[in-house]
Amino acid sequence: MLAKVTSKNQLTLPKSVTEAIGPVEYFDVEARAGQIILTPIRIQRGDAVRAKLAELELTERDIRDAVAWARTASPGVRAAEAAADYRAAPTRKRGAAKTSRKA
Repeated sequence: MLAKVTSKNQLTLPKSVTEAIGPVEYFDVEARAGQIILTPIRIQRGDAVRAKLAELELTERDIRDAVAWARTASPGVRAAEAAADYRAAPTRKRGAAKTSRKA
C-alpha cells in the first residue's frame, strides 16, 4: 500500500490498516533500518489520571488528605472553605516549586 506524507509531515493510514488494528489514538514511532515502525499504544484512563496528577504536582498524600476532608465536612462548609482557600492561595507560575500550606 502507498501512503503520502503531507507538507506538514502528516500521514494518513489506509483504512484497511486502521480496521486491522482496531480503534487506537496513539502510536509509538520508531525509525529502524530505514523503516518507520508504528506500534499502537492504548492508553488507559488510569494513565491519563496519573499524568494529570503529575502535571499538577499532586502527591498521594495530597489526594488522601483531600478525600478525608471531603468525607468529613458538609457540602456547604466544603464549598465555603474551598472558595476561601482559592482566594487566599498565592498564584503560582508554571514550573514554580510547589509549597505545602499544611503545618
